[in-house]
Amino acid sequence: MVLELLRRLSDAHGLSGHEQNIVEIIRAEITPYVDEIKVDSMGNLIAVKKGSDFKVMLAAHMDEIGCMVQYIDERGFIRFVTIGGWFTPALYAQRVIIHGKKGPVIGVLGGKPPHMMTDEDKKKSLKQDDLFIDVGAASAEEVAGLGIEIGCPITIDRELKELAGTRVTGKAFDDRVGVAMIIETLKHLETDHTLYAVFTVQEEVGLKGAKTSAYSIKPDCAIAIDVTIPGDHPGIDKKDASIEMGKGPVVILVSASGRGLLSDQKMVQWLRESADSAGISYQIEVGTGGNTDATIIHLEQGGIPSVPFSIPARYIHSPVEVVDMQDIRDGIRILTEALKSKPENWE
Repeated sequence: MVLELLRRLSDAHGLSGHEQNIVEIIRAEITPYVDEIKVDSMGNLIAVKKGSDFKVMLAAHMDEIGCMVQYIDERGFIRFVTIGGWFTPALYAQRVIIHGKKGPVIGVLGGKPPHMMTDEDKKKSLKQDDLFIDVGAASAEEVAGLGIEIGCPITIDRELKELAGTRVTGKAFDDRVGVAMIIETLKHLETDHTLYAVFTVQEEVGLKGAKTSAYSIKPDCAIAIDVTIPGDHPGIDKKDASIEMGKGPVVILVSASGRGLLSDQKMVQWLRESADSAGISYQIEVGTGGNTDATIIHLEQGGIPSVPFSIPARYIHSPVEVVDMQDIRDGIRILTEALKSKPENWE
């Protein structure tokens, strides 16, 4: 069941550079469905389903944004750096897990309470330096006794919950949604191609795992599965983000206004025609912000035809991201349908 798979992936913890927990979940899920599994020197999990000489790479990143312990003061309060693209107010008053040498430790992200703020304080933007983590300790020595030291990864303590209809909320849907979609695609796969299912590391800090894995694999083409921002809620103009949740997955033509990726037109047509022939709804996006693994994959090995294929997700890079499970299911169906064929006029 896709929902329960997404729950396990979302509830698990895997900060950029610390994706091992996610690797183990994926390995257990896909082992019966692939011919080879390896973890490369960067930490990417690469699964191979052998077939013809035509090599397709499906990529989704395992890592999530979070924080890392930077300093522990004499009173036991922990200062941190953010890993990945956080909007600082989304961190304030969150519960976190510090992954220490002796196991996970619960903490809270604290700051000056509103009751103690001056009028001037309230006018200022909240900064990372205004925040700290409280684990209940009274000294640096007590923190050390919990197994916490400089460099420990920190993730948000949040579990997936179901909302009305087919919508769910949780952390790290960016990009455990893509991970779940590739896993489910492998389970239902009918293809003659050689398929490389690549679960990449360190996407949130520079698309790093996608770069190294694409270089080593040298696929004929690549699809990067990720999430994208819909414009169907207050605060966003539809002209800036025209897609909507519940109306299907998204074939992205342009990311970051073209500074990131101009999708390969044969790849775009392949996904669109596959969806059309199966009667599956999808959406088209020309985006002004945000990149996916496809942005770096398409620049490797002299150029790899690539396209991002995404799921609308509200409130990304927060602990309360929201997706529609029907969009995910339709995305899996489109991928499965596309992999039965090959892009037209492919040389």
